[in-house]
Amino acid sequence: MITAYITHPRCLDHHMGPEHPESPLRLEAIRARLSLAGLLQQTMQSEARPASDEQLERVHPRRHLQSLIKCVPEHGLISLDGDTLMNPASLEAARVAAGAVIRGIDQVYRQQADNVFCAVRPPGHHAEASEAMGFCFFNNVAVGAAHARARYGAKRIAILDFDVHQGNGTVDIFKDDPEVLVCSSYQYPLYPWRYLKAEHANVINTPLPAGSDGAVFRAAIERDWRPALEAFRPELVLVSAGFDGHRDDPLAELCLTEADYDWVTRFALEIAARFADNRLVSVLEGGYDLDALGRCAEAHVRALLGLPFEG
Repeated sequence: MITAYITHPRCLDHHMGPEHPESPLRLEAIRARLSLAGLLQQTMQSEARPASDEQLERVHPRRHLQSLIKCVPEHGLISLDGDTLMNPASLEAARVAAGAVIRGIDQVYRQQADNVFCAVRPPGHHAEASEAMGFCFFNNVAVGAAHARARYGAKRIAILDFDVHQGNGTVDIFKDDPEVLVCSSYQYPLYPWRYLKAEHANVINTPLPAGSDGAVFRAAIERDWRPALEAFRPELVLVSAGFDGHRDDPLAELCLTEADYDWVTRFALEIAARFADNRLVSVLEGGYDLDALGRCAEAHVRALLGLPFEG
């Protein structure tokens, strides 16, 4: 398998203060772990390009972009909500993060790579069509899905989101869209408090109680996601890869391990192999214990490369 690894130095320029868990150290932890494991050298590394206004406006109205541009501070930090802050470099980082998924889509459709991992920040799956929230400015995976439609005519796109928080932004953008199937597992009840019980024909919600371990997680994915995906037969698989369900993560209370992230990655790869000619693009979402994040990203990339799990 050819696995592409896409990132950009600008993703390190966005910060929200020294105490904020969504920090540049997250990407440094991933890169250090992958390098130490000898995995980074086995990927096809490239830099993201910033998403254009046209690409962003496929999922976000122009007024959303304009309002964010007006908020960019000349120096220091400004707060958009209690969790989401912006520094002078934040929007450029957000454009690059969304642009990474676009480049990943191009690579799998042009057969330059079988699958892709976008190691970028800020994350995106909480960004709704008209609202930045939950550390997110633009919905990276949604921008990628819209690009696949516009550029390659994709008609059946599956978005698999295994973050500890539900991808409310992705649901907001694609709810009741028959060409996009959104599968989202998350701790319940927990932030973002919206769309957690919403019923839409194309949204498969998989809420998990606090304390759920890997056995509970895997059984729920098999029960909820597999039949929906087999009926949908996606021609492209996108992954919102959140590693904050790990038992060491400080922001929630699921009890997953690296082996569970290996398993769910291979589950996604199986779906991509059966229906999508292996086309799979994964983008980083959550994960806030730096050591656990590095280990989980290693398990994820090892699976993408087709290598055996090393626990």
